[in-house]
Amino acid sequence: MLGILNVDKQFGDKVVLRDLSFEVRPGELFGFCGANGSGKTTTMRIILGLLRADRGEITWNGAPMDAETRQSIGYMPEERGLYPKMRPAEQLAYFAQLHGMPADEAKRSADYWIERLGVKHEPKDTLEKLSLGNQQKVQMAAALVHDPKILVLDEPFSGLDPVAVDALLDALTEKARAGAPVIFSSHQLDLVERLCDSVGIISGGRMVAAGPVDSLRAKESRKQLLLTVAGAQPGWARQLPHVVEASETGTSAVLTPTSPEVANEILQAALAIGAVERFVWKAPTLTEIFREAVAA
Repeated sequence: MLGILNVDKQFGDKVVLRDLSFEVRPGELFGFCGANGSGKTTTMRIILGLLRADRGEITWNGAPMDAETRQSIGYMPEERGLYPKMRPAEQLAYFAQLHGMPADEAKRSADYWIERLGVKHEPKDTLEKLSLGNQQKVQMAAALVHDPKILVLDEPFSGLDPVAVDALLDALTEKARAGAPVIFSSHQLDLVERLCDSVGIISGGRMVAAGPVDSLRAKESRKQLLLTVAGAQPGWARQLPHVVEASETGTSAVLTPTSPEVANEILQAALAIGAVERFVWKAPTLTEIFREAVAA
């Protein structure tokens, strides 16, 4: 279990993190979401020991995280941190050895991840000769090459084409199934929703929503109705009772009721307008949950 417990961080007069707490279980994919400047990267650097928290602690399996455990973390920064004049396989093997992997095993692992992530290059190519997308794949391979126990990834999907995204998703899912807690930040909320077991939404350095996506969707305040009424005239949805908001497109509408209990009254009012062709609850997307959480 990776624990981030009551963490505060301030740079001068600027408060970056405020009593931040969350946990990532073994085998869990945790999406860390927030706007630019919300505190995601600072949190990751504190997990890695690159920054020291003003208050709070980082724990691994209930004990304060030590240098040996941090040695087993696979980290991918948002900014590329590789050597442009080195060949990809050479530097991946080098990074693996820095984490304690024997030289022959490090070479095999480097070759494996280059092939697994589909890095397109010629044998003599240095990193700077690769496309930006392939450089991103090498950066990802650097986080995986030493078989880490924990993965911490900052915007890992940036600059990747759909095929490369699928290859990375497969690799992350495999690591999670092997028992590693995986935490990654991303602005691509559709990918977070597709991949993650749980999410945390940070705003202004505070965790404003966290938990399994299904649990976040289940909040009554987020429940909406999809309603279609044959032959309905413009403005019909706003005439329905107990509706806080109504987004109308022809004879269809998305409604936000005052509570789930009033659904039957809304249905009866809709039947008075015309034949009801659709009347179902709509699960909010992660993007909608994010907007609500950061606006609160």
